[in-house]
Amino acid sequence: MFSVPHMVGSDLVERLSAASRQAPPDYLAAARLTLQSLLRRPDCLAGVELARRSGGYARTLLFGDDQLSLWAMVWDVGARTPIHDHHCSCCFGVLAGALTEIEFKPIDDTTAMATAQAVRGAGHIACMLPTGPNLHQIVNDQAREAISLHIYGYDHTLRPNSVHREYRLAAH
Repeated sequence: MFSVPHMVGSDLVERLSAASRQAPPDYLAAARLTLQSLLRRPDCLAGVELARRSGGYARTLLFGDDQLSLWAMVWDVGARTPIHDHHCSCCFGVLAGALTEIEFKPIDDTTAMATAQAVRGAGHIACMLPTGPNLHQIVNDQAREAISLHIYGYDHTLRPNSVHREYRLAAH
């Protein structure tokens, strides 16, 4: 197990780890509650050295065990993920700033078309199971840095990330 020392809310994350062995709906409910509690604590990352990448996004592992991983992601202005889906459960909450989430519908195994777009401000939480298709892209198209927290249902020591497949945008 990996855990950032002295992270505010680490007790919540350890309880979530135990809940991760429950049925998927119960686990997702526990993940949502964990994110709600962490997002209500603006100091939850106080003392944590967060990775940053100019023009992109960077991830910092806050907690990980054989069932789940919790990451802080710092989004520079202009940062964007590829269009992707997940091989595991995915819950994210916006801690600071705002991010645009674009949802997609797959056309085939490599191509997708946009179906919806919304700005997700501080406090927003979304949770999904890998029952798919759950294709999306996260973009920081705002004028300042954003920070989000992500809970994924995978062992961070076995896989480099939660992405199952990346897609390209279909031509119009």
